[in-house]
Amino acid sequence: MSGVAETEPGAARTEDQPSVRRRLTPVDWIGLGVLLLFLLVGLSWSKWMPYWDKAWTMSQTSVWDGGPLFDDAGETISLAGAWDFTLVYFTAVWKALLVALVVAAAVDALVPRDWLLRVMNRRAHTGQALVGAAMSLPSMMCTCCAAPVTVGLRSSGVRRSAALAYWVGNPLLNPAVLVFLALVLPWQYAVTRLVFGALVAIGASALIGRWVKGKAEAVPEPSPEPPRPSSLPLRYLRSLSRFALILVPEHLVLVFVIGLISPWLIGVYGLEAQVGAIAVLIVAVVGTLLVIPTGGEIPVIVALLAVGVGTGITGALLLALPALSLPSMVMVGKSLGWRITTAMGAAVALSGVLSAAVLRLVV
Repeated sequence: MSGVAETEPGAARTEDQPSVRRRLTPVDWIGLGVLLLFLLVGLSWSKWMPYWDKAWTMSQTSVWDGGPLFDDAGETISLAGAWDFTLVYFTAVWKALLVALVVAAAVDALVPRDWLLRVMNRRAHTGQALVGAAMSLPSMMCTCCAAPVTVGLRSSGVRRSAALAYWVGNPLLNPAVLVFLALVLPWQYAVTRLVFGALVAIGASALIGRWVKGKAEAVPEPSPEPPRPSSLPLRYLRSLSRFALILVPEHLVLVFVIGLISPWLIGVYGLEAQVGAIAVLIVAVVGTLLVIPTGGEIPVIVALLAVGVGTGITGALLLALPALSLPSMVMVGKSLGWRITTAMGAAVALSGVLSAAVLRLVV
C-alpha cells in the first residue's frame, strides 16, 4: 500500500492529497504569457508609473497632494454626500479595479491550475503565507481591488493562508505606500507599518489558515487534457463576465453605503478626549470597516495630526484603515469562508491597537 488515499475520478482532492504533476503544454504557456502581459501592461498603467511620478513629486515637496476622501461625503448623512463619496472613490480606483478583474479572470480561466497550486499551496501554512505575501508586493492594490484576484485564486484551489496573505499583503505591504509614508510622516510610521503589516500578512494569515476552521479546504482536479487554443478567448470572457457581474455591483452598493454612513462613523475620531484609551479600539474597529483607495490613509493621518490628534488614533488608522474594508470582506467572504474573513478582520483591528501602542512609545 502506498499510504496515499486514492481519489475517485472527477472528485475534488482535499488539501492533504498531492496534485498530479504534468508538463506544461504550449497552451499552458500561452495562458501564462497572457497573464504576464496583463500584469505588466495593467500594473504599469494603473500603479507603477503613476506611483513613480507621485513619489518623485513628494520627494521634492514632502507634501501629500489632496485631502481625506471622507471629506467628500459631507458632514451629515445624505444621499448626495454618499453619491459624491462613491464617485470620488471609483474615480481613484477604477484603473486598478479594471486591472484586478482582468487579472482575476486570467488566473481563473487561462493559468494552468496544477501549476498555480504547486507554486502557492506549500505544505506549511507559513510557507503559503510567505508566497501569498511575496506575490502581493508588485500588484500594490487596495483591499477592494485585491479582492477579485483573491476570489480568482480561491476558485482555482489556492489555500486559505496563501489567499489571505495576498489579500491583506496588497494594501499593508505596498512598497509605494511605504515610500509615501516615509516622505510625509515621521519615519516611525513607515517602520511600524512595515513591521505590523508583515505580522498580519504573514503571521496572522498562517495562524488563521491553520487554526480557524471554515468550509472544507478542497482543491479542484485539473482537467485531464489542456484546453484547445481556440477555446481560450471564450473561457476568458466567460470568467471575466462572471467576476464583473457579481463583484462590481456588490462593490458599488457597499461603497455607497459606506459613503452614506461615513459622516457618522468618522465622528469617533474625537472620542479620545471623552473615553480615553478605549477610543483607540473603537477607531481600529471602525477603520477596519471603512473603504479607501491606495494610500488614502495618509491624508487622513496628516489631517488628524494637523489638528492635534495623537499617535494613538493615527497609529490605529495606520494599519486598520487600509488593510480591509466592509466591501472587500463581503466580496471575498464566500470564497474564503465567513469565519476566516471575520477572523482576519479581528486580527487587523487588533494590529491597529498594537501599532497605536507602539507609536505612542516611539514617537
